[in-house]
Formats: sequence, structure tokens, C-alpha cells
Amino acid sequence: MKLRPLGNTGIKVPSIVFGTSTLGNLFTALDPKEKEAIVKESIRHTQPQTFFDSAGKYGAGLALESLGNALNALNVPKDQVVVSNKLGWVRSPLVGDEPQFEKGVWRDLKHDAVQKISYNGILECFEEGNELLQGYSTQLASVHDPDEYLAKATSAEEEKALFEDVLEAYRALEDLKKKGLVKGIGVGAKDWKVIPRIYEHIKLDWVMFANSMTIHSHPQELLQFMQKLSDDGVGILNSAVFQSGFLVGGDYYDYQLIKPDSPENKARFEWREQFFALCKEFEIPPAHACVQFGLSAPGVACVALSTSDPAKVKRNVDATEKTLPAEFWAAMHERGLLHEHSPL
Repeated sequence: MKLRPLGNTGIKVPSIVFGTSTLGNLFTALDPKEKEAIVKESIRHTQPQTFFDSAGKYGAGLALESLGNALNALNVPKDQVVVSNKLGWVRSPLVGDEPQFEKGVWRDLKHDAVQKISYNGILECFEEGNELLQGYSTQLASVHDPDEYLAKATSAEEEKALFEDVLEAYRALEDLKKKGLVKGIGVGAKDWKVIPRIYEHIKLDWVMFANSMTIHSHPQELLQFMQKLSDDGVGILNSAVFQSGFLVGGDYYDYQLIKPDSPENKARFEWREQFFALCKEFEIPPAHACVQFGLSAPGVACVALSTSDPAKVKRNVDATEKTLPAEFWAAMHERGLLHEHSPL
């Protein structure tokens, strides 16, 4: 598989980064053999380098542990795997029937998780993550969803203090990089506007945007910022390109259940109906179009995709590798389904 440089990290990656939330039992508890099969297919279809994105928050560390179990069981050479670990949560004892850190979405967990965004907290997260990977290691590290952490503030003064916590967390990451323990430090956020704010203080090596640059929503100011990052040599990963599944037929948009009960939501459903009709005309799966668009923005090295079905891994890989005809994108513009400033 053709590899692309991820900014100035010195790491080359395929056009897909495999999300691992399903390895942490997101929505359903998978059998360990099923998880191993997902990892095996991921390795098989992205040689010579496979890229995984994980986090201590995913299943209270279960995703990292399952990934380490699978890689060891498959005897995957360590130099053929890149792991990105989003830091900010560590395991804690499970009290009661279900974890409290994120209720209702994780299944059959044996641990809970607590948030630790601080200098020492990030170091603890990093060490625990590498222990759970069992011989494999984190090459790319970031603070997990600093936008959500800052959103907890109830006053400007509290928000200022929380932002200082985030900067302290990044100072820990900078020290890990200086020691050669990670090759690049980055950020992942659903609210992309927190990223320029962090970038004013921290020299980031890579950035992950989530639910931000999609075929349906691609603000011009975001594309301009992505161009600046690209010009600065910062690698970019694009995640959640299906707008929480809505763009491929789901009921959630940006993690919120929606119905056509407001002018804004009605417009979204109408857009989707026209998008699906055009995809049908060209015999193109909507998901494939979403993925290809997600790769088109300035500086994007790869798109993050995940699945709980080993049989669908190849489909996801193909969606990142197979380009679509220019006529399709022209038709998207002609029908008003893309902004004039769209990169395609």
C-alpha cells in the first residue's frame, strides 16, 4: 500500500487509520477472536505499515489492551505498526454494574475510567497505555478531546484554569518527545476551533479533526486553517467523515439524534436525499464518496475509519484508495451539494 508522510513526524502512514473504539466494546461486546480478526484484516490490507488510533477512554483501556493482545497473538513486527494514543483517561476500579465515565455506550467492562488532564496525569496515561499495549508502544500522542474538557467550565475564570491544565498536559507531551519516547504530539477535537487556540502555544506535529471537514460541512475558514497547518508541515488526520453516521443513513448528526423538525434539520435531510440519489445515479456508495471527500482537504494524510466486522475492513481500505470520477464531483457542484470553495 502506498504510504504518505505524516507531516514532519518522520512517520509514513497509509491512507487509512483504523479506529479502535470497537475493540473497547463500544455498543457491543466483541469476542476476543473477533477483535483479533479485525486487527489481522487491518494488517493484511495495509502492509507494509498499519496505523491504529486508540485511547485510554475507549472501554477504559480495553481497546488498547485488546489491540496489544491481537498484535502479540499475530506476531506482528513492531516496526510495521504505528499507534496513536489519545491521552487523558486512566483506569479506575469498577463500582456497580456499569462504568460512570461515559454511561450507556460501553459493554461488559471490568474497569471504570477517570479523567486526568495535567502534567503528571498525562505521564500516567502514557505509561498505562504502553503497559496495556504489551510490548508495542505509542509513537503519536495527544490530549483527548480538550474541547470537551474546556466546555465543562461554568465561568471565564474556570475556563482559563482548565485551559492551563491543557497546556500543562501538552508540556508533558513535549517532554516525552524531547526524551524520544514519542515521535509526534498532536490534538484531536470535535470542535475544531479549539485547535488554533492550542496551536498558538504548542508546536503540534499532527492534528485530528472530527465531524468537521465532511462532504456536507466544510467551512471555508476551516479549509484555510488546514492549508496553514499543511504549509507549516503539520500532518492532518480526518475523522468522523460520516457526520456521526447521518451521511450514510443514520439518525445521528454530530452525535445528536435528529428529525426533520426544524428548518436546519429539514435542510439536512433534503441534502441527504439528493446526495443519495446522485450516488445511485453514478453507482457510488455514499460512504465511498464521504471518504474520498475527507481525503481531499489540504494536508490530509489519512481518514480514520472503524468497524466491528472483519469482513468490512477491505471495503474501508478500498474507499480510501479508489478515487471517484471527476464527473461525479462536477454533478455534486451543479446540484448545489458542495460549497463553491470545496476542495473537489
